[in-house]
Amino acid sequence: MVELRLLTAEDQVEALSDALMELQALSVSVEDADADTLAEQALFGEPDMPAPKPGWQRSLLAALFNDEARATGAATLLLAQTWAAGVTVQALRPVPEQDWVRLTQSQFEPVEITPTFWIVPSWHEPPAVAQQVIRLDPGLAFGTGTHPTTRMCLRWIATHADTMAGNRTLDYGCGSGILAIGAALFGAASVTAVDIDPAAVQATSDNAAANGVVLEQGLPQRAGAPCGAYALVLANILATPLKLLAPLLSAHVAPAGHLVLAGILERQADELKHAYAPGLALEVTDREDGWILMIAHRTA
Repeated sequence: MVELRLLTAEDQVEALSDALMELQALSVSVEDADADTLAEQALFGEPDMPAPKPGWQRSLLAALFNDEARATGAATLLLAQTWAAGVTVQALRPVPEQDWVRLTQSQFEPVEITPTFWIVPSWHEPPAVAQQVIRLDPGLAFGTGTHPTTRMCLRWIATHADTMAGNRTLDYGCGSGILAIGAALFGAASVTAVDIDPAAVQATSDNAAANGVVLEQGLPQRAGAPCGAYALVLANILATPLKLLAPLLSAHVAPAGHLVLAGILERQADELKHAYAPGLALEVTDREDGWILMIAHRTA
């Protein structure tokens, strides 16, 4: 493969990306041309904040092509367009052959949740200290144990096995199914995992089978109509959907049950407390890298 690198302004990023794909680029990625300098800009969006811009003031587009002829032809055609004035070629270079599977695998190491509880990709041996292991490979659905929100939820599960023992658990917005699998491994009598994304439901089914646990998985209606009651309800999503789902998730919590919420930034704690206040009193019980874990206990 050959990589064509083009320098362009922010307002040309989308048009140039679309044009490159029309000219048979295999992929197009956008980078900050000023990365690692004092002019570097952060464009990552946060919940409840405006969506990030399509590019930086000075953006580098890296387009991959099957061969040099296609890359050269695309560059020649684009630079001849009046709307592409100011676009410059930074590089046209071959891409070294790589074992992409091995490279991807090398980026995912075992993740420690507690000293004895680990998330381990299938190509790694579990650490000697691991007494409980979830086998999970990166895939289409969110949740590999590397994000603080997932780790905090799993830590809570690992240290509250008595809450799950013999009881029903609901993982709402299950992604890869990692929290549901954790609950099953730590003693839940039955676990229901639901998501609006059919790909997540399939990923959860596959991951449950790989870990030898039995789950009920499906779309949200699988959780029970109108609202099945669970001793533990887990939801690791984001603050905005968690607020919208407050009445539904609260209704799923059985008497004396627990609600565990994640995907929340520290500055969003009061918003979540207010959203759930009519029925449940949320409290922050864990923090990591700017993210928080919030817990509520229904007393009656």
